[in-house]
Amino acid sequence: MDEWIIYKSLLYAFLILAGLACLAIFHITVPYGRHTRQGWGPRVSNRLGWFLIEFPALLSFVVIFWLSPYRSGLPAFLFFILWVGHYVQRSLIYSLLIRTKARKVPLSIIILSVIFGNWNGYLNSRWLFAFSGGYPRSWVTDLRFILGCGLFIGGFILNVYSDHLLRRLRKPGENGYKIPRGGLFEYVSCANYFGEIIEWFGWALATWSLPGLAFAIWTVANLAPRARSHHRWYREHFPDYPPHRKALIPFIW
Repeated sequence: MDEWIIYKSLLYAFLILAGLACLAIFHITVPYGRHTRQGWGPRVSNRLGWFLIEFPALLSFVVIFWLSPYRSGLPAFLFFILWVGHYVQRSLIYSLLIRTKARKVPLSIIILSVIFGNWNGYLNSRWLFAFSGGYPRSWVTDLRFILGCGLFIGGFILNVYSDHLLRRLRKPGENGYKIPRGGLFEYVSCANYFGEIIEWFGWALATWSLPGLAFAIWTVANLAPRARSHHRWYREHFPDYPPHRKALIPFIW
């Protein structure tokens, strides 16, 4: 069967599953982090778990980049740097900096994430470096690319900084949770999630592609329900939790 037909089928299925996943996660809180609970099978350490969750999207993207015909040129190089930069930070740096080493991630969640990461990495890299026909050099001066990269980098910085603020809440050896303070956490419970959503909508704009938009939609489908769960959890466990804070979007929701 022609790869393009397979690719389109996988892309449309990816979009449909985003909506189904969003509905499911709004009703079933994914059991990792503070929401960990029994009944989801064997579990592995947080550090190893997060590495296994994030690394497939990095590996699949890099492998397909090298196997695809349109990997030369400045736009392709910059797309490669943005994606690899994000996933090196998430799979390697973030995993090593985790302080809640005593907590564990269900293996079932890791397996689903491995499937998702490879699927997503394939859809985005194969479009960028093959099916798009290659982006012309002039694309780097296009307003969509410039604004998209600005959003991506801004969202990345917000995400990394917010994760830093969360880690700083714990002293070495501590595993408990505290009320986040500083940065955008003064306005929302999940500033790190908000940063990641901005990041991938920036990617969708910079690539101006359906696979990029599909990933941004998936990011919202995954993180918006989880932000709501986090927000409720904070309110239930901290009577003095700031009443003005929203779950994810400052001043709105």
